[in-house]
Amino acid sequence: MENINERQNPWALLPIGVFLVIFLGVGFLSKDFYTMPAIVAFLIALLVAFLQHQKHGFNKNMKVISRSIGDENIVTMCLIFLASGAFSGAVKAAGGVESTVNLGLSIMPSNIAVVGLFIIGCFISVSMGTSMGTIAAMAPIGVGISEKTGIPLPICIGAVVCGAMFGDNLSMISDTTIAAVRTQGCEMKDKFKENFIIVLPAAIITAICFFIIAGNETSQNFGSLDYSFIKVMPYFLVLIGALIGINVFVVLISGTILSLIVGLSTGAMNFSNMFVSLGDGITGMYDITIISIIVAAIVAMVKEYGGVNYILHVVKKRIRGKRGAEFGISILVLLLDLCTANNTVAIVMAGPIAKELSDEFEVSPTRAASLLDIFASLGQGIIPYGAQLLSAATLSGLTPIAIMRYLPYPLLMGISAILFILFRKRK
Repeated sequence: MENINERQNPWALLPIGVFLVIFLGVGFLSKDFYTMPAIVAFLIALLVAFLQHQKHGFNKNMKVISRSIGDENIVTMCLIFLASGAFSGAVKAAGGVESTVNLGLSIMPSNIAVVGLFIIGCFISVSMGTSMGTIAAMAPIGVGISEKTGIPLPICIGAVVCGAMFGDNLSMISDTTIAAVRTQGCEMKDKFKENFIIVLPAAIITAICFFIIAGNETSQNFGSLDYSFIKVMPYFLVLIGALIGINVFVVLISGTILSLIVGLSTGAMNFSNMFVSLGDGITGMYDITIISIIVAAIVAMVKEYGGVNYILHVVKKRIRGKRGAEFGISILVLLLDLCTANNTVAIVMAGPIAKELSDEFEVSPTRAASLLDIFASLGQGIIPYGAQLLSAATLSGLTPIAIMRYLPYPLLMGISAILFILFRKRK
């Protein structure tokens, strides 16, 4: 009897295609991507998955999606969303966002404010090891800079997301890095060196792109730039905590508590409305939390009924030679990320196949681990249904599509990696 988990079924990918057609199609037809809420499109896709596999029984399918929803990565991600919302609500109510923006604009020219967002995001994401935590900390500042400078909000938020994705595949405490290194059997420091050389050109060009774009858009009429150092302290705490590698939950909760203390001590909030600010922040993250749960359910169905195995099979059977193996590893993990909307999961799934290919075609473990991490992050940084873009959109009031126009870093990172595959001497 055929094991259901070994099937190769391209039709199992149908729910993902349905989501893209509905979400993007309605947006393009109406010329307004707010017309179709992402949660509605995802629920329709999940319904399609249930109808598609109804022969296996409703209870069987419920067990499949329940296992996925209860996965450690999904639970952790949802809790990060809620902690991020609490910090965002508290620091905003305490006046921390406005003070931080005013402080930044008072010490640097407005035409490099967006570049500053990108660079600071790079440092935080490398230190914290999570793109989600970086976006939670930096998105409100991006919104404030946009309001003060007149730079379009999608550009500012795009810089935040680009900075977050820089560290997502580079940080030595990132779950994606750990997964890539463990599956390929290489040293963390060696993978970091290999990875850094590949992504550095992309980061430099991205900074130049944001300098050019923001320089053309900037308005100099800032108005008042009053700020208070004590109100900026929660952000300094988050930055310092990230730089020294403290757990993201500890960083965000500490930042939230300090924001409440600052707000109470400065009179920006009182004892009763400080809980309202926390509630507002957390409530603002409900949509992205529910979406993450629904996406996990869809991915579970796709994986259970052969969609992922089909991709693994198609990519593996077309590989020839060492360069082909490197491209195969890259394409494999990219496609898996597009299907799972989770770069860590994509790396874990692609890792064993990548190890087989690297051993067979003599690709160094560090090169294989770097390619896994880079191309998983490439996919995660550009898909409109990924947690990073959905979170950034939630915190800024934009749509993922509006932000996607200003995400040069993931694409440049991929181009840089392709050039390294083609022209760099393989070890």
